[in-house]
Amino acid sequence: MSSKKIAAGQLFPAIEVTTTGGELITLGVPQSGADWQMVVVYRGRHCPLCTRYLNEIEKLKQEFFKLGVDIVAVSADSRAQVAAHLPELNVSYPIAFGLSVEQMQQLGLYISHPRSAQETDHPFAEPGLYVVNEQGQIQVLDLSNGPFARPELGILLSGLAFIRNPDNNYPIRGTYD
Repeated sequence: MSSKKIAAGQLFPAIEVTTTGGELITLGVPQSGADWQMVVVYRGRHCPLCTRYLNEIEKLKQEFFKLGVDIVAVSADSRAQVAAHLPELNVSYPIAFGLSVEQMQQLGLYISHPRSAQETDHPFAEPGLYVVNEQGQIQVLDLSNGPFARPELGILLSGLAFIRNPDNNYPIRGTYD
């Protein structure tokens, strides 16, 4: 089975999703006065590592925002699954739901089938993280085929501070053809 991976430097695909607040948003389009956006794709309610990761992001949310980076998280879960998950999520950034298999493929994500009905009832995305710059390009990305490998948030934050510092003139990396 092959999958097309998304590339650093390319334009982030225009994907519309609905947030738990009922707002229709386009992933990769910054909100709240930020000029960059971090899009975090998580596996869903069934994943305790995702719950922990999303809650860890909240602890650094203000630091990301100081760099001009806002945050949105999204999964393939249904509205009902996300609503049931919200009490475990202590986050103030938008959580979106309903990512389709086609949208997951557009994002170059690894996609898994549930191991059982107790896990979930639909194919779901493995973790993905994208930082989209003011031109709509993918500045930084991390894709995983399982819940155990994700960027360490403190290192990501310090890296983005370095990238965003105009004195460093840091280009998008990984674009060699």
